[in-house]
Amino acid sequence: MTTEDFSGHLPKTPSYRRLIAGLFFAGVATFAQLYSLQAVLPQVSDALGVSPSTAALTVSAATLGIAVAVIPWSLVADRLGRVPAMAIGIIAATVLGLAGSLSSDIVMLLALRLGEGLALGAVPAVALAYLSEEVHPRHVAAAAGSYTAGTTVGGLSGRLVAGPIGELFDWRVGVWSVILFCATAAALFLWLVPKARRFTPGRMRADVGPGMVARLIRPLRSGGLLALYAQAFLLMGAFVAVYNYLGFHLIAPPFLLPVWLITLLFLAYLAGTVSSPWAGSLATRFGRRNILLGSIGVAMSGAMLMFATSSIVVIIGLVVFTAGFFGAHAIASSWSPVIAEPTSRAQAASLYYFAYYAGSSVFGWALGLVFGEAGWAWFLAIIIAMALLAGTIAAVLLRSEGSEASPD
Repeated sequence: MTTEDFSGHLPKTPSYRRLIAGLFFAGVATFAQLYSLQAVLPQVSDALGVSPSTAALTVSAATLGIAVAVIPWSLVADRLGRVPAMAIGIIAATVLGLAGSLSSDIVMLLALRLGEGLALGAVPAVALAYLSEEVHPRHVAAAAGSYTAGTTVGGLSGRLVAGPIGELFDWRVGVWSVILFCATAAALFLWLVPKARRFTPGRMRADVGPGMVARLIRPLRSGGLLALYAQAFLLMGAFVAVYNYLGFHLIAPPFLLPVWLITLLFLAYLAGTVSSPWAGSLATRFGRRNILLGSIGVAMSGAMLMFATSSIVVIIGLVVFTAGFFGAHAIASSWSPVIAEPTSRAQAASLYYFAYYAGSSVFGWALGLVFGEAGWAWFLAIIIAMALLAGTIAAVLLRSEGSEASPD
């Protein structure tokens, strides 16, 4: 079958199974590395003699790297090819992650984590483009769900591996264990993923320059897209901040929970595995805007529960907050290409993820200053205010069916 005749990989074929499995492992390798430090932040803080907000910069530095790198990696992939770009990124990130686990001071660790994030940006920048090109159009949505499952498993497994091992031995050993886990996943990705058959590297070379700049600027003129980017920036910032600092809150009085138990709190992440597809299903019946606003309301309710002095109520609040966040993210991230003009859909999606990881980087660090200086109650008050601001922007600028920005 020639390239022209190839309409895309179909389910139940060996090549489709290899593609899905390969991208699953790419998601695992990427997001396990990205969030492994989040599970050992208290140990990093103690071992390196830094404040909680400074320790949290190890997460923010990596997410900042991804935010900066997403758009450049999409250009690299146009020139080198989708699979080679992802392969280079994952291999480089694994090497930098291993070096980071050997760091003896915070400055070196932050520099290596930034580099790790820059390398990891290859996967979110390229994976869905590769998938949409290589899978038969009728089955792209289902295939994308498998990749998303890999990102969820990766984010969770990185935390669950690093946390207990870090408590038993040392935070470096915990992170090193995650890197070995990721190296195995990366090798499986490289072995399994098929070569691209519907994309020719270098074919978009002429678009790099004024044409690319125009496509990047065009989404920024849409009120609807700006509203969605605000959701990414504010809600992801709040989400990462909660997971960064909740462990510090729960190891202190009146809770005094052990670190191994706090690590298990990351299982609340699975609430998003349930809420994301559920939110998408509800959106087809009640409209994206309504479900987005409802999901934000759920997240705010969860945050309010975390004011409690009962660890059980706090954990319930975390689960509710997580479910609401992922429901909102599922709606907002899938809505941005719908609002965008056809010629700038890829750039609209890239800008969404730029805002997403920028929010993680900025608020994942800055709210640590609030936590350290003003305490947990003020920290949560700002989290709720951020969610309320995101909801207000969505209510004002997004239509129910989201064809373009304007009030209903």
